[in-house]
Amino acid sequence: MTEKRTSVFENGLIWFGAGVSIAEILTGTYLADLGFGKGLLAIIVGHIIGCTMLFLSGLIGGKVRRSAMETAKMSFGSKGGLLFSALNVIQLVGWTAIMIYDGALAADGILGVGNWVWCLLIGGLIIVWILIGIENLGKVNTVAMAALFILTIILSFVIFGHGGAAVTGGEGMTFGAAVELSVAMPLSWLPLISDYTREAEKPVQATAVSAVVYGLVSCWMYVIGMGAAIFTGESDIAQIMVKAGLGIAGLLIIVFSTVTTTFLDAYSAGISSESLGEKINGKWVAVVVTVIGIAGAILFPMDDITDFLYFIGSVFAPMIAIQIADFFILKKAESKRAFEWKTLVVWLLGFVIYRWLMNVDMVVGNTLPDMVVTIVLYVVAEKLAGEKK
Repeated sequence: MTEKRTSVFENGLIWFGAGVSIAEILTGTYLADLGFGKGLLAIIVGHIIGCTMLFLSGLIGGKVRRSAMETAKMSFGSKGGLLFSALNVIQLVGWTAIMIYDGALAADGILGVGNWVWCLLIGGLIIVWILIGIENLGKVNTVAMAALFILTIILSFVIFGHGGAAVTGGEGMTFGAAVELSVAMPLSWLPLISDYTREAEKPVQATAVSAVVYGLVSCWMYVIGMGAAIFTGESDIAQIMVKAGLGIAGLLIIVFSTVTTTFLDAYSAGISSESLGEKINGKWVAVVVTVIGIAGAILFPMDDITDFLYFIGSVFAPMIAIQIADFFILKKAESKRAFEWKTLVVWLLGFVIYRWLMNVDMVVGNTLPDMVVTIVLYVVAEKLAGEKK
């Protein structure tokens, strides 16, 4: 029997759903202090950086037909790669809880039946998406994405179509910090994209479409959030929808955008867990992750996620930098060792450098400089190791 593969169009739909996110709209509101012009430039620059890395990461998995965390083993060793599998599962459990929390909070702002009710509803729909399976989501995603597309256009007209007075830029955020916040979302998907491109009929084209679609839609979400804060003076998207009279349409945007985005987090947590043991069933782990996410969203407040975003960046920016150097620059053969200690030491240096760069204000943020430094350190270490041999 021929293995079923996802089309380029289906991959585009998956990443459209990833981009339409309440979390991205909320992150966009933080950029309002810059004013619309500088804020828009920061969003574009950040997404060009982040989505370029997203493309390269997805291309590796697509070409070798392996999940994101299986490709990590190619550089860090069969056991060394497990560190990133474990860290990835942890961050995806966190994302699942955060997304359900944000979606429930926004939905309850429109129809106040209780946050826990919305947590259960959104979580239940995510489980339905998981059980349907990535290979069979084509028609469901087509309908869901068409609805989200129309409703998000309506939301855009509500925010930008009434000519509200623009709030003048303040001094709350630097341009470099805004760029870094714009890089943060694409960067958070780096350890996931290969989970989907590995299933594509045409990996190169599917990866390119995934990165471009996600980048454009994510920019759109950031601009909606920033525009809402600048032109309406309101950063609560639920309240904007209520004031605009969107009602049920607003609820649909919130619920389905949360489901289509968070599904990817939970599903990839399951895929990553399979790297930890041969007998692990990724689909059922994804269901368990969703249940944990529901419980976390009900029990714990999750309003400030900036430290969480920086943690993701410090772990996965140097990781993908090393993979890019291995695959595209050095063209190294896959590691046959349990641990690649030299590689792990360079990653640790990259992690420390990222944390240090968080205290330095640079116009391009700190992810790109950290990745460049990590790549240079790794290439030099490999050259020196080769000369010793």
